[in-house]
Amino acid sequence: MKLFPLFFFVLLGFTPSVIAQKLDTSPDRVKTDLAIPLKRIGTIQPRNATDIKSSNWIIGLETLDRDMTDYEQYKEYLVPLGIKRLRMQAGWAKTEKVKAEGSPGQYDWAWLDKIINDATARGLEPWLQTSYGNPIYPGGGGINLSAGIPTSPEALKAWDRWVEALVNRYKGKVKEWEVWNEPNFGDNEINKPEDVADLNIRTAETIKRIQPEAKISGLSMGHIDLQWADTFFKRIHEKGKMHLFDNMTYHDYVYNPDSNYDRVADLRRVLDKYAPQVKLRQGENGSPSFSGGGRGALGDYDWSELSQAKWNTRRMLGDLGHDIESSILGIIDMNYAVMGGGPIRRLNVKGLIESDSTKRAVRPKIVYYAMQNVASVFDDQLVRIKNLHDTHNLNAKVSPNEVKYNKGTDRSLAVYGYEHRESKKQLFTLWVDEAIPTNSNQTRTINFSVVNGAFDKPVYVDIITGGVYEIPENQIVRKGSTITFRNIPVYDAPVLIADQSILKIKKI
Repeated sequence: MKLFPLFFFVLLGFTPSVIAQKLDTSPDRVKTDLAIPLKRIGTIQPRNATDIKSSNWIIGLETLDRDMTDYEQYKEYLVPLGIKRLRMQAGWAKTEKVKAEGSPGQYDWAWLDKIINDATARGLEPWLQTSYGNPIYPGGGGINLSAGIPTSPEALKAWDRWVEALVNRYKGKVKEWEVWNEPNFGDNEINKPEDVADLNIRTAETIKRIQPEAKISGLSMGHIDLQWADTFFKRIHEKGKMHLFDNMTYHDYVYNPDSNYDRVADLRRVLDKYAPQVKLRQGENGSPSFSGGGRGALGDYDWSELSQAKWNTRRMLGDLGHDIESSILGIIDMNYAVMGGGPIRRLNVKGLIESDSTKRAVRPKIVYYAMQNVASVFDDQLVRIKNLHDTHNLNAKVSPNEVKYNKGTDRSLAVYGYEHRESKKQLFTLWVDEAIPTNSNQTRTINFSVVNGAFDKPVYVDIITGGVYEIPENQIVRKGSTITFRNIPVYDAPVLIADQSILKIKKI
């Protein structure tokens, strides 16, 4: 009986001993110079993705279709991360390399079968994008960022065959689809929003015809352009096809991850004109772990592994605080140099795992462990406390069902509140949101108050390290319906004040 689990893993291609050498599971897996003047009682316990029913998170496995990463190098890291859904491109050009003169096309599915079959065997859920194009067909579109969509009648017929074959092959294992990646990338003037809308419609119709229960994401906007989005949405609305889509996705690369939610709200208002029932999903975002030109978005800043971890966790928890599903790019550094000629020409170092020019998985970065902490805490058992705002008068009357807070400072602070679905115990996220994440761990203290707080045993958590700290009784003041936590350290990364019962903790 002891041999069966190992035999099972080997059959699936798992190599547990390899990942065990690189994945740190110790309580001190992340060490920083953060000084917290509280007694540490433990560390957030990571949870496997298979132990989490559902959550807000998606992890990016992008660029497999262009051989910029190697799935075999990082597959063992996926389940321990704690994120179930995987975003990836299907790769028409990688799969169909011989031009078809008629129907059907000739597809080599081996590379994609291996990935989809392995991922679903691990209990993970692929979110599969049908792009990019295929240059073997005249007007077939390009295969990387800033590429044009298929435009010629011949190419569009071949595209239809491709999508039909793709969905037929994976409909039993893939429930979520996306159409085309970043059609408005940079200053791209090739992809007119009306044409991209038409491609989204024809693709969604093919998917729904074969798989009626499929969930489909459209748009996949590379940067928020409200006029472009308005034209795109209007075209789909006028053709009466908005019912085909569950989500419209956007990619919002900004240096301060908290600075652009007003722009996202503007995009939501544009979508509401045409389809208030369709959700917005943040479909791709992430921060580099060091700076440098030619490495993609956000390269022009003095990034480090620490500031990368701050950026990603702030973006994840900011999205959660706005009820927006959140996808992080990506699981591993991507070697864009293999493509040549594209807008990104060097190693894109937004990965959670360090890689190199050989696509080898070197080691998890700080951000991997920080995101493990987010995934462990924030699953579908936490419900956001809505209509939460800062009250300057703690003595003002509020109803028993209202929850208010006072952040105890006039400086800008991101604050979101949650309650456990069953116990109703609470958790609050706090971080300084004024600027781009820094490479410093300098803290300042605040007195944070909650009106109608629900805490039996409140603790303090640093999300980056996963450290859990006792809040001593002499720093907790209870007065009527208000509870105040005194001298709480905050900085430009998320910290939590949470009832201990909500957390999975490895005690020390």
